[in-house]
Amino acid sequence: MKALIYTGPEALNYADVPDPAVNLEDQLIRIALVGICGSDMHAFLGHDSRRPAPLILGHEAAGHIEGGPRDGERVTLNPLVTCGKCPACASGRDNLCPERQIISMPPREGGFAELVAMPDRNLVSVPDGVPLFKAALAEPIACGWHTVRLALEALKGSRDTALVLGGGAIGLGTALSLKAQGVHDVTIVEPNPARRAHLENACGQTVVTQAPDGKTYDLVVDGVGFAATRAVASACARPGGVIGHIGLGEDMGGLDIRRLTLQEISFIGTYTYTAEDFRQTAEAIFDGRLGPLDWPEIRPLRDGAKAFADIRNGVVAAPKILLRPETAVERT
Repeated sequence: MKALIYTGPEALNYADVPDPAVNLEDQLIRIALVGICGSDMHAFLGHDSRRPAPLILGHEAAGHIEGGPRDGERVTLNPLVTCGKCPACASGRDNLCPERQIISMPPREGGFAELVAMPDRNLVSVPDGVPLFKAALAEPIACGWHTVRLALEALKGSRDTALVLGGGAIGLGTALSLKAQGVHDVTIVEPNPARRAHLENACGQTVVTQAPDGKTYDLVVDGVGFAATRAVASACARPGGVIGHIGLGEDMGGLDIRRLTLQEISFIGTYTYTAEDFRQTAEAIFDGRLGPLDWPEIRPLRDGAKAFADIRNGVVAAPKILLRPETAVERT
C-alpha cells in the first residue's frame, strides 16, 4: 500500500509500505479520509519524542471495512486503544488506561495510508447519507466534547459564556460542542487573519484577534496550550469559573496560580476522550447538532508533504485539512 511516512524533522515521504498486519480482534480499514492534527505537526517538526521516525502518522480517520462479515461497512475510527479491564476502563475513564495506545504512535502505525488495522470495538458505524468527511471529524471534535463535558460538570452557577483559545479544528470543535451542550455565547480567539475570516464567514463563529481586556467568562478552554494562552485563560475565567485545558503546545508556564487560588477557579487538564465521549460526538455529527461541518479542505494523500508545509507556513485558512488516498472508495 501507499503511505505518507514521517522520516525525520520536516520530512515526509510518500512511498510503498507493507499492508498492516491484522489480528483476530482487528478489522482492516480502507481509509477514505484522514485529518492532519496538531500532534502530527508536533511530530513533523521533531518536537514529539513519543513519535520517533520512521512512522506513519495520522489518527483522525474514516473509511470502509475491508473483508469479513462487515465488509464494506462505513465507519469512523476511535484511534485510542485501551485494555478494557483496568480500573480506569471499568470506571468509564478509559482514556486514562495505563496500557492505552493510539494509532500514529508506536507500536501502532497511523492512518496516513491506504489501509490501517483497528480493533473492532473501536469502530463506530456511519449511517447512510452522512458523508465520510464529516465522520472523519469525530476524533478532533471528541477532544473538545470531552473537555466541555468535564468542565460543565465542575462549573457552578452561570454557564452562559465561554471563551475558546485557538481556532483550529480543536478550538472550532470545542465551540460547536459548547453550543451543542447548552452554552450559546461562545467566542473564539484566533490571531491568524485568514483563519479568523474563515471561521466567521464559513463557520458562523464569533471570533476575535485577542481576548477582550477585563472581560471574564464562565468557562475558558485553552485549545493551544502555550504559556501565553494559559496566562490568558488565567485572566479570563470568572471567579468560580473553570478552565478546561486541552492544548499540548508546551509543558510549563503561564498559569496565574495566585488568581486561580484567590478566585477559586478550577483548572482541569483533559486528554483525548472516553469511548462514550467519542460515541456521543459521532451521534451529534450524524444527527446534525454540530452543524453542516463543511469547513475542512480535502487534498490527496500523495500531496501530504505540501499540506504539512502549508500549515507550517500559516497559509491554510481552513481549520482542518483532510487527506484522501487514491484508493479511497468514497469520494465525498
